[in-house]
Amino acid sequence: MDSLLKSLPLLSALLWAGDGVASAADYQITITGMKFGSPPAELHVGDVIVWRNDDIFRHTATARDKSFDIDLPPKSEGRMTVAQAGAIDFYCRFHPAMTGKLDVRP
Repeated sequence: MDSLLKSLPLLSALLWAGDGVASAADYQITITGMKFGSPPAELHVGDVIVWRNDDIFRHTATARDKSFDIDLPPKSEGRMTVAQAGAIDFYCRFHPAMTGKLDVRP
């Protein structure tokens, strides 16, 4: 009985801590006024980005390294799962001055 009472705090701590695995999150990057909105600061591999085009023009979210290319007609959205860690520069193929950068952690 005494050993059971001693193990209860440890069991409580383990249950409180969870399994230590971070779950994927959903983030949105919105295009308005010919500009990409700010990307999230805490992106991780496995997270989902919803690219939303609230503009009146067609845009793309295209990685310079060709790892993704999402076509975004006006008033539409596209989803992608972040597949690689590192800095990923992106732009709009139709409007090359529209740029941004994703900083993805493992």
